[in-house]
Amino acid sequence: MKRIVLLVSVVLGIFAATAAYTESKTPRIGFLLMGSPQAGLTSAFDAFREGLRELGWIENENIVIEYRWAGESPERLPELAAELVRLKVDVIIGSTPGARAAQQATTSIPIIMCIADDAVKQGFVTNLARPGGNITGMAAMTSELAGKRLELLREVAPTVTRVALLWNPPGSPDYLKDTQTAAHSFGLTLQSVEVRTADDFESAFAAVLKGRAQALVLGPGQFMFTHQKQVVEFATKNNLPSIYAWKGPASAGGLLAYGVNIPQAYHRAAYYVDKILRGTKPGELPIEQPTKFDFVVNLKTAKALGITIPKSILLRADEVIQ
Repeated sequence: MKRIVLLVSVVLGIFAATAAYTESKTPRIGFLLMGSPQAGLTSAFDAFREGLRELGWIENENIVIEYRWAGESPERLPELAAELVRLKVDVIIGSTPGARAAQQATTSIPIIMCIADDAVKQGFVTNLARPGGNITGMAAMTSELAGKRLELLREVAPTVTRVALLWNPPGSPDYLKDTQTAAHSFGLTLQSVEVRTADDFESAFAAVLKGRAQALVLGPGQFMFTHQKQVVEFATKNNLPSIYAWKGPASAGGLLAYGVNIPQAYHRAAYYVDKILRGTKPGELPIEQPTKFDFVVNLKTAKALGITIPKSILLRADEVIQ
């Protein structure tokens, strides 16, 4: 009887040790983000999981994903980055603020940018083709995108001379400078209106009206993404032609949208995760620029604003909302 008990104990011990080993070897991916789980990124995360599945990784089966949200408090990002480091995650994924916090927290854990501002300008890497270090991923050329949005707004509303930029400095630190450069080249007067917390929107909207802006540009970043609805409502109420950095606001009543296709970018992030988990060093993975962009025109909104959208714009649009 003692031998049976001993045998059972040994077998159970082996199973327990194997389970512990398996669990310890399950890769863990950390997302470090502004906003909240209700921030509207469901389709992006679905695309990321789909990308993982295509490469053989299934959440909660052979890979674990840790989500950390800083809400509207960028100062919480360093603390959350340190928490992911303590968890010994295998990879940390974030946009510009998250990647910055992760960069300051670790030089050994791979960091994937998705989507960050210009990686060289932001000091994440010195070379896009061979980044070296522990950072790679996807980085957008924000200066080009800022110029493109003003160009499209100007084509649709050529009489506009005063444009207000609503932007969140922590989310996209160089976006004002990039937009100012573009505005100057187009002969536009740009009004900068900073929005750092949700409580700032009321005063920001008042500043836009006081500045007699004739059109509105909403800056990129997860914070602005979270609050897109109230910006669209403000623009609609005050008959302001507006352009946004992603397609959602145009679908909700904004006039124009031009920006990176976010789900496709998250889907591509899975490729980087797979490469790193299979042994490729992040510094050996070239940093990519987004390849898919959304250009959306809302004709219903244009009609309400008394704007006739040029045929050349309609032909270039990926989606036209009637």
